[in-house]
Amino acid sequence: MDERLRFVARLLEGEKMAPLCREFGISRVTGHKLYNRFRECGLEAFKDRSRRPYRHANKLPYQIERTIIGLKNEHPSWGAPKIRDKLIRAFPMIKPPATSTVHAVLDRHGLVKRRKRRRYKAQGTELTAAQEVNGLWCADFKGEFMLGNRQYCYPLTITDYRSRYLFACEGLASVRSEFAFSVFERVFKEYGLPGAIRTDNGAPFASGNALFGLSKLAVWWLRLGIRIQRIKPGNPQQNGRHERMHLTLKREATKPASFNFLQQQERFDRFVEVYNSQRPHQALGGAYPWS
Repeated sequence: MDERLRFVARLLEGEKMAPLCREFGISRVTGHKLYNRFRECGLEAFKDRSRRPYRHANKLPYQIERTIIGLKNEHPSWGAPKIRDKLIRAFPMIKPPATSTVHAVLDRHGLVKRRKRRRYKAQGTELTAAQEVNGLWCADFKGEFMLGNRQYCYPLTITDYRSRYLFACEGLASVRSEFAFSVFERVFKEYGLPGAIRTDNGAPFASGNALFGLSKLAVWWLRLGIRIQRIKPGNPQQNGRHERMHLTLKREATKPASFNFLQQQERFDRFVEVYNSQRPHQALGGAYPWS
């Protein structure tokens, strides 16, 4: 506003338009517009004006909008489709508005009751410990981190509850179930099926939009005869053995991160080998069922 005021003030003092516009860095068309606007509106001309268009080609006529509201008040149980049909029969000469437009008018005037979405509240299940190997597995995604090539890595880890044996640590590009399926399929083929799997309520282990919160991965486990255990939200200590392994994994294999997935996976594989060689599963009394 100050620049516009100085510009017009110097014009009123008698300076020429062309050199003044060059000095202020504006075109002569803009200069004349500011000057003419000042002559019409006074000091209000220096304020920014709304860029909203004066007219909208697709705007619903005011009369039609009032008719929609009137029909709704006469028939409170009618919805947008029925009101639209009534408009078509009553005013065949006009282009009928879309059903969504009629609904938007009703919603704008508070004539539509919004349904409250039922949000899925994740809940934990009964947790039981396992006294033998392969009785219970623990699975989780360690928090994502960025690789050197600016891609995020999501490590999926699977351990045995009793022996703490680390079956897999796979760096994935996403937590989508398609990636997790391949990891669990390979681990099942190599080590057999567990009696149960303990996870949290996050994706892809659970789904907030599905029946009983069952994701595709969870349904697959159930079909294989595997029981599902879920820890309560906000209680990671219920999966404390697994989380303790994550702390070691973060310190030993993610700081600093590698450049790409291939290099990072090589570090994960070395971590699995070293971690399993130092765990107390050797003292459980003999060979594993899968060995």
